[in-house]
Amino acid sequence: MDFHLSEEHRMVQNMVREFTQKEVIPVIKEWDRRQEMAPFILPRMAELGILGINIPVRYGGQGFDYLALGLVCEELEAADSTLRVVMSVHMGLNSMALLQWGTEEQKKKFLVPQAKGEKAACFGLTEPGAGSDVAGIKGTAKRVGDEYVLNGEKMWISLATKAQHALVVLRTAEDPHEGLTAFILELDRKGVKTGDIHGKLGMRAGSTGWISMTDVHIPAGNRLGEEGEGFKIAMSCLDNGRYTVAAGATGLIRACLEASVKYAHGRTAFNREIGQFQLVQQKIAYMVQSYEAARLLYLRAGWMKNQGERNTRETSLAKWFATDASFDAASEAIQVHGAYGFSDEYDVERYLRNSKGAVIYEGTSEIHQLMQAGYALGYREDADLRCELPSYDAEFWQAAG
Repeated sequence: MDFHLSEEHRMVQNMVREFTQKEVIPVIKEWDRRQEMAPFILPRMAELGILGINIPVRYGGQGFDYLALGLVCEELEAADSTLRVVMSVHMGLNSMALLQWGTEEQKKKFLVPQAKGEKAACFGLTEPGAGSDVAGIKGTAKRVGDEYVLNGEKMWISLATKAQHALVVLRTAEDPHEGLTAFILELDRKGVKTGDIHGKLGMRAGSTGWISMTDVHIPAGNRLGEEGEGFKIAMSCLDNGRYTVAAGATGLIRACLEASVKYAHGRTAFNREIGQFQLVQQKIAYMVQSYEAARLLYLRAGWMKNQGERNTRETSLAKWFATDASFDAASEAIQVHGAYGFSDEYDVERYLRNSKGAVIYEGTSEIHQLMQAGYALGYREDADLRCELPSYDAEFWQAAG
C-alpha cells in the first residue's frame, strides 16, 4: 500500500496552508467570539479551487485525487474546524454524492456550479428526532404527477443559511430503510425556511442551522437515485464525509501539538523550560503518537478510495480514532498551557471546544465502536448498503471532456 505524495499533493497542501496562515488565522479568533462565519471564507475557498478540489475537471473541479482532499482538510482544520466543516458538507456529503449518484443532467445543473464555487451546498439528514437512527426520519416527500411535495424539518445542518443547494433524505414509504429517498433541494424555493443556531459549544466561527420545508414543490428530476435508495445514498455520503472529518481531526491534533511545543519552550517554571519536565513531555509524546497514527489511517482510507476499493470500515476507524484523539490532544494542550489554556488568549481553548463536535457528528464515537465490533465479529455486511465512488483515474478526472 503506497501512500506516495507527489509534488502536486504538496503544492495543494502548501497552497491551503498559505491561505490559512495569511488570511484565516489572524482573524479567526474575532469571528469565533462574534459567533459568525467570516464572509470571505466561501468566496476565497471558491477562488482557490478548494470547493471542487477532487471533482473531475469536466464537471468544473480541479481533478485531484482523494489524498489531496484529505490533505486539504488536514490543513483547513489545523487553522479552524469550521473551515473543514465546509469541505465535509459541501464536498464530502453533497458534491461527491452528485458525482456518484447523479444523472448527467443533474451533474451539469448542480455539480458544476458547486465545483466552481458558484453555489454552496449542504446536507440534510438529521432531524429534531432522528440523528444516529437514520431509519427514524419523519420528513416526507409525496409524489404528485411530475413533482414531489416535501414536508419536514432538518436540524444541525452546517451551511444551512449559506448554501443554495441541499441534499435531503426524506421518507417516501413506510419501510424504515427502503422507504427513504434522496432529493436535491434549491433552498430558495417557496416553502423553504432556514435559520441559524447560536449558543454552540464550538464551531462558533462557522454556520450551523436548520431547514424547514412546508409543501415545497420540486420537479421529479431533482430526485437523486431511485425511490427507496435514500438510505444507501446517505450511507455512501457518510463514507465520504467521515473521510474529511478524519483528515481534519488529524490537522487539529497537529495544531495542538505545535501550540504545546511552542508554549513548552517559551514558558518557564522553577527556572526551567516546562518542556524539560517529564509529564509535559509525556503529553507532547502522546500528541505525536496520535498525529502519526491518525494520519496513516486517513491516508489509507484515501488510498483505498483512489483504488475504488470498499472503505467503509477503514474510513470509520480513521474517523473514530482521529476525532477521539483530537479531543484528548486538545484537553492535554490546555493542561500544558495551564491557566492560560483556560483563556481564549491562546487558541487551545478553541481547539477543545471545536473538537467535541467531531466525536458526535457523522457517526458518534459509540456508533463507530459498534461498527468496528460488527466487522470484527462478522456481523456487519456492507454489500447491499453502498455503491462505490469511481476510482481515481487521472486521465479521466483531469481531462476537460
